[in-house]
Amino acid sequence: MKKYLILIITIAALSSCSKWLDVTPKSQVSQDALFSTEDGFKEALNGLYSRCAQTDLYGVELTVGLPEVLAQNYALGTLDVFHYQQTALFNYKDDYFLIKKDSAWQGLYNVIANSNQILDNIDKQKAVLTPAIYAIIKGEALAMRAYCHFDALRMFAVSYLLAPNGSGIPYVTAFSKDVPKMYKTSEALDLMIKDLLAAKELLAADPIRSPAYKVGYNQTDSSTENDGELFMQNRRHRLNYYAVCGELARVYLYKGDNANALANALEVINANKFPFTKQADFMNPNEQTKDRILYKELVFGFYIPNTSDQLRTLLRNADQGLYTTTAGGRNIYETGGVGGDDFRFKQWVTEQTSGNGTYLRIDKYARDPDANLHPQMAPAIRLSEMYYIAAECTFDSNPAKAWDYFNTVRQNRGIGTKRNDASKTVLIQELLKEARKEFFAEGQIFYMYKRLNQPIIGLAGNPIAAGNSIFVLPFPNDEIAYGHR
Repeated sequence: MKKYLILIITIAALSSCSKWLDVTPKSQVSQDALFSTEDGFKEALNGLYSRCAQTDLYGVELTVGLPEVLAQNYALGTLDVFHYQQTALFNYKDDYFLIKKDSAWQGLYNVIANSNQILDNIDKQKAVLTPAIYAIIKGEALAMRAYCHFDALRMFAVSYLLAPNGSGIPYVTAFSKDVPKMYKTSEALDLMIKDLLAAKELLAADPIRSPAYKVGYNQTDSSTENDGELFMQNRRHRLNYYAVCGELARVYLYKGDNANALANALEVINANKFPFTKQADFMNPNEQTKDRILYKELVFGFYIPNTSDQLRTLLRNADQGLYTTTAGGRNIYETGGVGGDDFRFKQWVTEQTSGNGTYLRIDKYARDPDANLHPQMAPAIRLSEMYYIAAECTFDSNPAKAWDYFNTVRQNRGIGTKRNDASKTVLIQELLKEARKEFFAEGQIFYMYKRLNQPIIGLAGNPIAAGNSIFVLPFPNDEIAYGHR
């Protein structure tokens, strides 16, 4: 498999009066020099992804950490060596929780600041870029700005369902020392949609849309993802055209615009670019060639080889790390009923013995780092999520079609039993259960509980009442000082 270097570019420090961003320079490359060449713009864009792949963001914390602990997906050992115990109890005054969520906030806005650096310079320096590269870089920077704002909104603001005109987040569209304006939740969502629609238009000629572009494994099959110029390879590791459609589907759904959510989800589904992973690959007994992560189905993911050791320590450190109980894991995957043959349960958790009995070790990210079929990835947008969105948005007009979308994912996970019910309430409950299985240890199900204002289900099956005291993480103190809460 080809390896490539992603440079970390964190450009220019802000003055102390803008402590809310906490941006510190990681490179002495001057802004003028960096943005004087096409390669400089490429390095700056690669830096956005590299920053996202660090452990405080999608390399660990926002994928397997904070949101999953809040969603009650883990049991926590008495040693609590990773300091998640109080987070699992929703103690939002705990020092360790405050450090984790503040680091996530600062990290997201750091990426946003660097996205804005690119966007502030790209039209001024358009002459140094070929038209195709200009469109890719500007489109991805706009999409990244929206992507990070959306996750900040999902964590730190009341959901649109409960308070569309409630206090949202700062939506920052320029690199500036000035304190940014706060926007209502509905206003922030509109700005995300504006950025994503502009990105979608710019990425209309994305190589991933070409009939010749075939997704697959980097070492086998007919994949063309490693063909051509290095910067244009592995488009699923970037905010490509279909990833922008997927993010638009998410944002529209969050806003309750089901028609546009469905249209964008179907654009991903109907592209037929991301085939469901074959059972033979998912269940392959050879650890070197097993596709646990369902790589072919990733519409977008973060390339995280540098956090493999941290993931292993966190998830495979016996019962001192993050794990799930044997009974809890079986409840999640419904192994006593329809989930008896669920491939995900068989591949993503492994029963282990400890001094206190048994527990389920989380093996979702286990892989041979050198010989595996696919790179080490943190899933960001999956094909299955597009099917879930399509099911939810289709039910009111065509319940049978909605259940078809739902059942398609289940069948590709080894569940042959089909569901079909006239109640949308039943569909929503089934979608929540399936999404919890599908996105286990990926950081998404907490946001789904919040969007739908549904109780969080504990490992023992006990519901934890929905409410803003749980779903809305407190703003950093610096933000409050600037009048943002």
